[in-house]
Amino acid sequence: MRPVGSKYLLEQPLGRGATGTVWRARQRETAGAEAAVAGQPGETVAIKVLKEELANDADVVMRFLRERSVLLRLTHPNIVRTRDLVVEGDVLALVMDLVDGPDLHRYIRENGPLTPVGAALLMAQVADALAASHADGVVHRDLKPANVLLAERDGQMHPMLTDFGIARLADSPGLTRTHEFVGTPAYVAPESAEGRPQTSAVDVYGAGIMLYELLTGRPPFAGGTALEVLHQHLSAEPRRPSTVPGPLWTVVERCLSKDPGLRPSAENLARGLRVVADGIGVHASAAQIEAAEGVGALLAPDPAPARVPGSATPGLAGAAGMAGAPGAADPTQVLPHAAPGTPGAPSTTRPPPPASCPPPARAPPRRAPPTPPR
Repeated sequence: MRPVGSKYLLEQPLGRGATGTVWRARQRETAGAEAAVAGQPGETVAIKVLKEELANDADVVMRFLRERSVLLRLTHPNIVRTRDLVVEGDVLALVMDLVDGPDLHRYIRENGPLTPVGAALLMAQVADALAASHADGVVHRDLKPANVLLAERDGQMHPMLTDFGIARLADSPGLTRTHEFVGTPAYVAPESAEGRPQTSAVDVYGAGIMLYELLTGRPPFAGGTALEVLHQHLSAEPRRPSTVPGPLWTVVERCLSKDPGLRPSAENLARGLRVVADGIGVHASAAQIEAAEGVGALLAPDPAPARVPGSATPGLAGAAGMAGAPGAADPTQVLPHAAPGTPGAPSTTRPPPPASCPPPARAPPRRAPPTPPR
């Protein structure tokens, strides 16, 4: 075991990515003196230890300290809670709740796409998390299935958004000259690709990409290089799959608008997705169907979107050197994301489908899931 700070012991690495390694860890201190004397183990947590090059960058350390209060106060049922931040020598680490469940990237790869109702209800909960963070002035900037963990509560699975603040920490002036781009190509908004100022609308764009992927099993834009993918974000329009109902496609299109000012706020996105889920279900009433068909009127943009401080990436030219395959997930999570069958891949045994979503669309369920939470 390896100590981190005075309170934590790292036990087992759970995932590695571009910005650091996530460990299963435990607190050295227990709740009471009696428990400590009895030798009972401390509470288990997840700790993300950032890479040394981040820890050695003075600007990153200052951002880390400056954003401490923001990250610690960011709480929501669909957000993985940050408990503590550790700054010690050349170590920077975020202490988070441990979520024992697969991430959404892994779940889709192992189970296939969700039904339209399931995809709408799951993304509504993700949009709830974004709305809470945007209201607090925090923009995620790296929204993708790999950053959504599926937590079990009361026998049901709920999406939990993680890795808040990591993109902003990694986007220090010194580091962006080296890494040249922050984000994952398949989920990057057009304004981010061009180096224009970024607002909370970049997260709504990422939510639209995720919704498309939940419905089809893949992101809408792909290419042989990061540049090819980014060019598609700037100029291409996604094609509507025949399996996606019209009202749900209206939501996808609005989220993926090239103009960030036309995208809905996260709060309105969550509301619209729930209206659509009600209207496209098999037991929808005439009133629910009519409301779903008019969902466009509910998708109003945010009148005062949160802005990323000092946001400006090098754009397409700088993105040419982006590491990793286009659209590849960054496995900087509580669970690794290696593809089944590759060295170090997770077990191919399928987890039970999230109760908040209907079973995968391509295969019948093994058992009927409980009614999805709204």
